[in-house]
Amino acid sequence: MAKRPIAEANNVSLLLNHVLGAERFPVDVKELALEYSRERFPSEPISSIKALVAPGFEGMLVKHPSQSKWKIGYNDQIQSAGRIRFTLAHEFGHYLLHRTLRTDFQCTDEDMHDWDSMQRVIESEADVFASYLLMPLDDFRRQTMGQPVGIELILHCAARYGVSPMAAALKWTEIAPKRAVVLAVRDGFVLWARSNRAAVMSGAYLATKRDLIEVPSTSSLCECSAEGNSHSSVRPARIWFPKEPQDMPLKEHIYVSAGNYGYTLAILELPDAIPRREREDEGNDEDRLASISIPTWKGKS
Repeated sequence: MAKRPIAEANNVSLLLNHVLGAERFPVDVKELALEYSRERFPSEPISSIKALVAPGFEGMLVKHPSQSKWKIGYNDQIQSAGRIRFTLAHEFGHYLLHRTLRTDFQCTDEDMHDWDSMQRVIESEADVFASYLLMPLDDFRRQTMGQPVGIELILHCAARYGVSPMAAALKWTEIAPKRAVVLAVRDGFVLWARSNRAAVMSGAYLATKRDLIEVPSTSSLCECSAEGNSHSSVRPARIWFPKEPQDMPLKEHIYVSAGNYGYTLAILELPDAIPRREREDEGNDEDRLASISIPTWKGKS
């Protein structure tokens, strides 16, 4: 991943820290995008941000026919404030990072794996920018340092940054001290999953792009159904990852999403892996990384 999205987000965050102080969250992306673009790029600022009737689109960034200003729009059917905030940050990322490439960005809910390579890169970069703008890593570390992972911690971060629990959980995987996997489940099947690097390198990943993966019958996910309900439990790691040692446990942290998105969030927390030299039948790391289903920004609701 290119460093520029992170560097650009960090620059904006430093400015916000200086002007508003450390307790400035959640970020008011609408006000920020309008003011920042007007001050930094007065010849082509963002002039408006509006909800639009735009079936099939989550958000868009479009240059005005006059070529002197830009407009951001988001789908008026989006009800989650956290999802709107991430959408606006994503489009703001396109403005700062990609506006010299073209004059129209229309971001849909199609699978990132179906995009061409250039589209995949710029959408991924806008995702990274949004994540670091809304949840700066230094502040995120302060919120989570020394705290055991669990749904309460994830919900605390989601509330602080005004994002969804899914977005907060995905951010947590970036600094997780051990192996971790975040997944979304619906109707007994895994919609997508993301493993942090430590988990990927040990083979603890779920290739949902390649396979239809059913939730194991002994997982606590099969026992949790009430909206807003959450709990944690210990299960054998092998129910998810058959190559793990027989006595290896993992912790399942479960949160049933409230609202109309119809998914269950799960964090699988694993102990340190057995050293690679002691493992058998290791696959190629590049093949392993390629098979992982990586969620796109619009799915983090």
